[in-house]
Amino acid sequence: MRIATWNVNSLKARLERVVGWLDRARPDVLLMQETKLADADAPADVFEKAGYRLAHHGEGRWNGVAIASRCGLESVAKPALAEARVISAVCGGVRCISLYAPNGRVVGSEFYVAKLEWFADLGAWLSREAKPGDLLAMGGDFNVAPTDADVWDPQACHGGTHVSEAERVAFARLCDWGLVDAYRRHHPEAGRYTWWDYRAGNFYKNMGMRIDHLLLTASLASRTVGAEIDREARKGKPIPSDHAPLVVDIDAPGHPFDAGWAGAEERIAARRAKQG
Repeated sequence: MRIATWNVNSLKARLERVVGWLDRARPDVLLMQETKLADADAPADVFEKAGYRLAHHGEGRWNGVAIASRCGLESVAKPALAEARVISAVCGGVRCISLYAPNGRVVGSEFYVAKLEWFADLGAWLSREAKPGDLLAMGGDFNVAPTDADVWDPQACHGGTHVSEAERVAFARLCDWGLVDAYRRHHPEAGRYTWWDYRAGNFYKNMGMRIDHLLLTASLASRTVGAEIDREARKGKPIPSDHAPLVVDIDAPGHPFDAGWAGAEERIAARRAKQG
């Protein structure tokens, strides 16, 4: 079983790319964030043609989360947390949760405080609705880089959102409840990110953050055989999302694809050296 998560940064604008990526990576379940659609506008028919059922939770031009599954879509739930930021469903016997955490904007602002409160509410909901022994996968854009290894330059990032101590503690509490960072289980190395700002060629210099995650309960994480961030999906035209998809394979490897990291590392080093 392959589970993927991707902040698509407008499903309407990226629909063609998303459908193409379904064929490229062939996930069994795709968790999507920042769809920016109301439920009535969600393109369930397009996903159905691609072999997937779609569950969507959105309110219009902001936020929005969705789950596309080709292995069943049962017990769909839209938790009563702030805004349309969480949806869950049982897919192939695994409870899958797609979430889009608030950005926080500026440390200490009302938006930052609301972000921390949202994480507390998420943790409380999770404790009520699930047990650490369940088969559960929580994936999405957490808007938190858990450690300094998850950002291109800790000194440049410190003092901002996504890397503050309180945000990292909020993320750690989810793991302490009983969730495992599935990507880190297979990739301890630094320099692998899921988000790069559109500005200043940051993607090509690999100045990014790992803020999209798949957190699995231990019983499910122990069955993972691989994980990858598809860097290639962040390239090309039309303009891609500023996030790349993250996949985790359970029990057996999924459909192979070249994520592009090996070939990029030498080019990235050369660009940074030229920049000085």
